[in-house]
Amino acid sequence: MSINRPERKKSAVKAAAILEGARQEFLAYGYASTSMDRVASAAGVSKATVYSHFHDKAGLFSALVKQLAEDRFQTLLFDPQDEPTLQGDPRVVLTDLAQKFLDEAAYDSQFCEFMRLIFGESGRFPELSNPYIENVAKPLIDVLTRYLSNCETLHLADPEAIARTFMGTLVYFIILQRVLGGASLMPIESDRMISTLVDLIAPSVQNPSRPA
Repeated sequence: MSINRPERKKSAVKAAAILEGARQEFLAYGYASTSMDRVASAAGVSKATVYSHFHDKAGLFSALVKQLAEDRFQTLLFDPQDEPTLQGDPRVVLTDLAQKFLDEAAYDSQFCEFMRLIFGESGRFPELSNPYIENVAKPLIDVLTRYLSNCETLHLADPEAIARTFMGTLVYFIILQRVLGGASLMPIESDRMISTLVDLIAPSVQNPSRPA
């Protein structure tokens, strides 16, 4: 029997409430101390309802990270007209990608809190890193690798390695400056870091912001 529209809407509302309750519990108490009972209480639904939407705690955490990735990085990964998300001059593309990624990640407290949670508990729960890799790291690296491989003005021997290096530098910036709170001990402006990173990848194109 098909589910009618009001029931589907009600189900979606409950799923959203469960995700919000789970977000609050995970960030407040960590992964290990969060139970499905606590999530149900925070969401204002029954435990059975939580399990009807999400099979287990790992699945619930994965859904949360996927939602976070879609909210923050949708425009970097997908184009509504199905056009390549990255195209044009490499210096402009790489600079824009780096700035947008840092705007959505480094300066978003919720994203940094999830990164701390993953780092802090992935030793006991290795599966916690999988949703981040599958929904954030790998898609971004894949998109950038395709662009670098097809960019006619760059002749890179290993576009995938360059893409990993590029994104890895940005993630390291987030970890050191924001997640670990190292900005006061090792400060560096994001614009300076991005400009230098782009210079390393596309050195043959003169940076118009610098004098010849």
